[in-house]
Amino acid sequence: MSKESRKFKVPDELANVYDFANTLDLRRFMQYGVEHPQGDELAGPKQLADWMQERGLDTGGGRVTLPMFETALRLREALRAYLQCEPAERRRNEDVLGALDDALAPFPLRVEARAGRGAILSAAREDALAGLSAIAIELHDATLMGTLDRLKMCASEECRRVFFDRSKPSTRRWCMSTLCGNRMKTRAYRERQRQAR
Repeated sequence: MSKESRKFKVPDELANVYDFANTLDLRRFMQYGVEHPQGDELAGPKQLADWMQERGLDTGGGRVTLPMFETALRLREALRAYLQCEPAERRRNEDVLGALDDALAPFPLRVEARAGRGAILSAAREDALAGLSAIAIELHDATLMGTLDRLKMCASEECRRVFFDRSKPSTRRWCMSTLCGNRMKTRAYRERQRQAR
């Protein structure tokens, strides 16, 4: 779990999915006269290895190779496309589901019996990328618990940050109503005023 996932009170059981999806920062807006810098925490294999190690996802299975890195980026891309869909659409959109399914295929899981915990899912991979199997496990568990629908992508085209919707009816559209929500509402208001003239 990262400082950011703790700050925004993302449940522990979804923290790795949240953090992984947000390693790509596409925000492009001005705040207090300063343009937000875009970035990618996973700029290469070393950065991916460091990111996994910081979160305890490093399984010590060797070095992250370029093909492994590309596999991780495909998973992130498919995950972000899935989270961009409205929760009801996620279950119907065959293209998004197929892409996510293909991206998850390199992360097979096995069921293990553990004392005091019963049966749990764990990584079947045994290389440097095995730690990313935590993403597949969290997606599975959150689907069963019904919390995955609360993980969404901000509706603002200038943001596209993934957030956890803590609202009771689970109807939030923006990561922060004070920033992205206000920008969108102000833009819509100005457009209505312009059309009324």
